[in-house]
Amino acid sequence: MAAIYKRELRSFFHSFVGWLFLAATLFMMGIYFTVYNIMSGYPTISYVLQSIVFLFILTIPILTMRVLSEDRKYKTDQLILTAPVSVGRIVLGKYLALVTVLMIPTVLIGLTPLVLMRAGEFQTGISYTSLLGFFLYGCLGLAIGLFLSSLTESVVIAAVLTLIALFAGYIMAGLCSMITSAGTGVFAEYLAKVLYCFDMIGRFDALSNGYFQVESVAYFVTLTVFALFCTTQSIQKRRYSVSGKGIRLGAYSVMGIVAAAVVTVLINLGLNYVPDQYTAFDVTANKLYTLTEDTKERIGGLEEDVHIYVMADEAAKDEDLDKTLQQIKGLSKHVKVSYVDPLANPKFYYNYTEEEPVNNSLIVEGPKRNAVIDYNDIYQYEMSYATYQYTVTGYDGEGQILSAIARVTTEEHPKFYLIMGHDELAFEGSFLKTLTKENLAYENLNLNTVDEIPEDAQGIIIHAPAGDYSEDDVEKILGYLDRGGNALIVPVWTNTEMDRFAQILDYYGVSLVDGLIIEEDRERYYQIPYWLFPEVEESDVTGRVSGGSVFVPYASGLEYEEDADDLFYTPFLMTSSSAFSKQDIFDGEDYSRSADAVDGPFVIGLGVEKSVGEGVVSQVVFVSSEQIFTSSADKVVPGYNMKLFGSIVSSLAEHESSVSVPVKYFDIGYLTFSARTVYVVGFLSIIVLPLGCLVVGLVIWLRRRRL
Repeated sequence: MAAIYKRELRSFFHSFVGWLFLAATLFMMGIYFTVYNIMSGYPTISYVLQSIVFLFILTIPILTMRVLSEDRKYKTDQLILTAPVSVGRIVLGKYLALVTVLMIPTVLIGLTPLVLMRAGEFQTGISYTSLLGFFLYGCLGLAIGLFLSSLTESVVIAAVLTLIALFAGYIMAGLCSMITSAGTGVFAEYLAKVLYCFDMIGRFDALSNGYFQVESVAYFVTLTVFALFCTTQSIQKRRYSVSGKGIRLGAYSVMGIVAAAVVTVLINLGLNYVPDQYTAFDVTANKLYTLTEDTKERIGGLEEDVHIYVMADEAAKDEDLDKTLQQIKGLSKHVKVSYVDPLANPKFYYNYTEEEPVNNSLIVEGPKRNAVIDYNDIYQYEMSYATYQYTVTGYDGEGQILSAIARVTTEEHPKFYLIMGHDELAFEGSFLKTLTKENLAYENLNLNTVDEIPEDAQGIIIHAPAGDYSEDDVEKILGYLDRGGNALIVPVWTNTEMDRFAQILDYYGVSLVDGLIIEEDRERYYQIPYWLFPEVEESDVTGRVSGGSVFVPYASGLEYEEDADDLFYTPFLMTSSSAFSKQDIFDGEDYSRSADAVDGPFVIGLGVEKSVGEGVVSQVVFVSSEQIFTSSADKVVPGYNMKLFGSIVSSLAEHESSVSVPVKYFDIGYLTFSARTVYVVGFLSIIVLPLGCLVVGLVIWLRRRRL
C-alpha cells in the first residue's frame, strides 16, 4: 500500500493536476480570507470555508477523474489487478494520496487562526469545527470521485459524473425545501426525507455554525467508507474477471454493497435517536445553542402544562430554533412541542390570534393565556449601510420562548410608562422587546396629555431628555415619585440649560458632574478614553452581569449626598480613580486634563431608595450615559448592556424576573488590522501563494515533457 500511495502522490505533483488543485483552492481561500478576516475583521474562518466549499464541485472531479479510469483505459491496471496486494490496500493507497493533496490547503488555512488570535478575541471552537467539516466534506467528495472513476475508462465521463454527484449534494437542501413547499402529500414528505440523505452541504453547515454534531461527522465518515467499499467491489469484480471468476463475484459484489448500505443507513438512523446532550456540543464562544442555568431552573420548576406549536412543516423547520425547543422540552414533562403545517392546517391559528403568523412562528398555549412569538423576533437584524441590506446579528430563541412560557403561566404584568415630549432618546426595538420578555407592559406617555402619572404605573422611564422640563412636568413626576413610584432615569450632560429637570435629580440628592468622563486606566476603556468599561459592583441590579463587562460610552459622573437620613444609595457602576471629567470634549482628540477637570473616581450607575412615607419607598436607578442602552453599545459586550437593562426594570417592577436571557450575538467582536497588514496579507494569499503553485507545477510539467 505504501508503494501505491507514494506512486499516486508523485503522479499528482509530477503533473500539473495537483498543483492546479492547490492553486485554485489557495486562490479562493486567499480572496475570502482577506475580505472576511483581514478587511472586515470577522473573528472566525467559518465564513471563508462556507464560501469556498462550492469549489469542490469543480476541483475534485479534475483531481479524481484519472486515478482509476485512465489506468483502465490504457490497461495499466492489469499489473495492479494481478499483483499480490489486496484490493482494499490498492484503493486505500490511492485514496490516501488524494487526501494528502487535500490536506495541504486545509493545514494552511488551519494555521491562520494563530495570526488572527493576535488581533482580538477569536472564535477558535467554531473555526476549527468548521475546518473539520470542510476537510470531511472534501474527503467524502474524493471518495465519491474515486468510486465513479472506477466505473469507466473515460476520464471525461468520470469527471462529469463526479461533478453531477457533488452538485446534487450541494443543492439537495434547497431541493428538499422546494419539494416540501410545493407538495403537502405523504409522497412529497417521504421523497424529501429520502433525498435529505444526500444532503452534504447541510451537514457541513451544521458544523460551520458552531454546533459540533457527532451525527454530521458520522455521516461524512460512514459515507466515505461506503464509497471506498463500493470502489473496492468495483475493482474486485474486474480482478476476478481476469481470473475467470466473474460470474460468482457479480452476485457477491451486489450483496456486499447492499449489506454495506444497510449498515451505513442503520448507523446514521441510530444516531438520530440518541439524545442531543450526548451527541451535540456547542462550540460557539457565546454559547448560542446552550441553555442558560436560569432557563433550566425555571423550565424544570414548571407545574402546569405548556404546549408549543411551531407553525411550519417539520421537514422545513429552522434547525437552530428546533435545537432550542428540543432542549427546553427535555427539561420538563410539562412542555410539549408540536409542528403544525400551515398548508395542511391553514385555519389552526384562528383560536390563538387574528393575524396569520409567518412560517416558523410559535404559538405557546398555557393555562392562563396564549402567546404568539413572531419568527422575525427570534433573530435580531441590523442594517448594513454599506449594502443597504439587513443581516442577522443575533439569536433570541431561548429568551423569547422562556418569556412566553412565563407569560402564559403567570398573572402579573406590571406596566411602565416611557416619558416623552422632551426630545428623549427613543429606545430601539431590541430594548423594547426586552421589556416584553420581562413580561412588562409599556406605553409611551406625553406629560402634556395627562393630569398625573396613571395609577397603574409600576414605574416610569426617563431616557436621555435633550430638552428641559416645564414646571408642570416636574410637578407631575415628583407627585408620582412622592407616592412611592419607581423610575429608571438616564440623565445626560449637555450645554442646554436643564435646571427644572435637575429638580427631579435633586429630589434624590443627586446631581451631574459637568463634562464627560475620560478614563486614563487603559484596561478600563475601549479604543478611546470616553468609551468606558466601569467596575461593576455587586447589587440587586447587577447580578446578571456578574463576571462580565458593561460598556458605557460618553458618561458623566453622578454626585449624591451620602449622609441623608431618608435616602439609601447603592453605587453599582464605578470608574477608576485615574478618571477625570472634562468639559471641552469637542476640541479634537485632546484627552489631556484641562484646568477645569474634576478628578475621579466617579459613580455612573446609582440605585436610590427614598422613604416617602411610613412603609412607602420610592426606588430610582440612575445611569448617566445616553448610549448605554443601545444595540451598538450592547454589541461591544455581547448582551451584557441588555442584561443590565432587563435587570433594572425587573427590579423596579418588584416582581421575580421572568427571564434573564438577552439576545445572543453571532459575533463576539471584530478583529482589527492596519491598512499595511491588509495589503501584505492580500498580496501573499491571493497572488504569491497561488501563483507560486502554478509556476512550480508548470516548470515540473514542462521538464517532464522534455524528458
